[in-house]
Amino acid sequence: MLRISSGKRYAQAAFELALEKNEMETWQEDLRGIADLTDDEELMAFLQSPRLPFASKRSVLQKGLGETSPLAFNLALLLASKRRLKLAREISQQYDELLNFHRGIEHAEVIAAMPLIDEDQEAISRRLEEIVEHKVVIDVQVDPSIIGGFIARIGDTLIDGSIRQRLEALKKSLLEAGR
Repeated sequence: MLRISSGKRYAQAAFELALEKNEMETWQEDLRGIADLTDDEELMAFLQSPRLPFASKRSVLQKGLGETSPLAFNLALLLASKRRLKLAREISQQYDELLNFHRGIEHAEVIAAMPLIDEDQEAISRRLEEIVEHKVVIDVQVDPSIIGGFIARIGDTLIDGSIRQRLEALKKSLLEAGR
């Protein structure tokens, strides 16, 4: 049986509420705000403490989050009361993925041998869009060990156009031919 993470369930619920009320960007900002709040380790230790009264947690969250929609604030309170506030980053990321999927946008992780100029990034993005038939936003990382070319990962799809992979394939074919 497929198990879905708690963060994904919370994100799905938030997304459905946001879609129903047409507040998708507001929810995205609010969830990022909650996630950013969890980066403060001292604050997290304070909020996760079972000894701290709920009213104090509420006050601290209210001050830390500032202008947040009431439903997003209630989500933060719920997470704090269940000592699951550490899921906020995952919830925010999962929500972003749901929103991008709703908008028809795919994210691709691209690994290149050296930093790519804007024109190269746009060309790779256009080529990947042709392959997946969706708009593609790329996140470029540099890894000199691939020698040249690039490796792209979109969801479960891996496209390896690296020189390293081509050299490995050539080496394998030469070894097989020599037998």
